[in-house]
Amino acid sequence: MDATLLLDLYRQMCLCRRFEESAAKAYSQGKISGFLHLYIGQEAVAVGAISAAEPTDYVVATYREHAHYLARTGDARGAMAELFGKATGCSGGRGGSMHLFDAGHRMLGGWAIVGGHVPIAAGVAFASRYRDEDDVTLCFFGDGTANMGAFHEGLALAAQWKLPVVFICENNQYAMGTPLYRTLAVDDVAVRARGYPIDAEIVNGDDVLEMRDVTRHAVNRARRQHMPFFIEAKTYRFRGHSVADPAKYRTKEEVQKWMERDPIGVLAQRIHTLGIATDEQLRGIDDETKVQVQDAVEFAEQSPVPAPDTVLEHVYA
Repeated sequence: MDATLLLDLYRQMCLCRRFEESAAKAYSQGKISGFLHLYIGQEAVAVGAISAAEPTDYVVATYREHAHYLARTGDARGAMAELFGKATGCSGGRGGSMHLFDAGHRMLGGWAIVGGHVPIAAGVAFASRYRDEDDVTLCFFGDGTANMGAFHEGLALAAQWKLPVVFICENNQYAMGTPLYRTLAVDDVAVRARGYPIDAEIVNGDDVLEMRDVTRHAVNRARRQHMPFFIEAKTYRFRGHSVADPAKYRTKEEVQKWMERDPIGVLAQRIHTLGIATDEQLRGIDDETKVQVQDAVEFAEQSPVPAPDTVLEHVYA
């Protein structure tokens, strides 16, 4: 095991967790408005997958995308300022929680329409193929997307045109408040991919190393063969669909069962077993991310709101 890699993955997941906790606190204080969908419990998926991609590969995500942005850019300040609606935010304060964007890092945003970004990801991959470039597109979405028409359109185009795109379904067991078994006639979302046909694999989304290894295989295959791949990551969100959701449709026993598979705890145990770092050293890494997030909050609070005379910028008629 690469000790440096394991500690970096741990640091990234801690950053994502602490960022979300601080965002939830700021929301409760009225500093963040609109919708806020937290990623707590799913950190291994975004961190593991994005760590397997090249910096030049593209990332397209859904509205629960704070961790994807952080894993790709490491920019806690830009993300938090965007949540606060400030001009220093990564989208200039115009996007908010669901639209974190950084073209320079090829983070092509979170998209608020369920499934609407799947064909967009196929289009990005088509552009790479058309320009004869080696870039691969990672497309993240939730299990609820599997019943949307755009989901099927995107997969159909990717298979027909042999596009270098990796579709990553973050199956956190619920589409908003509806359990998957009530809306899907099959047990696994990955079954849907084989109808196009697209090779698929189901992974433990709470194991960052398994997530990284499978994604690395999928990305390398997509890059070499210009063929799409479908990954279903079985995971769980510890909070409700959004901060406004009390999640009463789940039992405490169910939540507790999944929390025992906390991806950060799983990796910490592996690091400890391998003798790479002590519990104290891991707490030190976590404390560093807390400082980074607190700095981001202070930066967001002190940043100006977008100037009124810029209201028509980036508006197309």
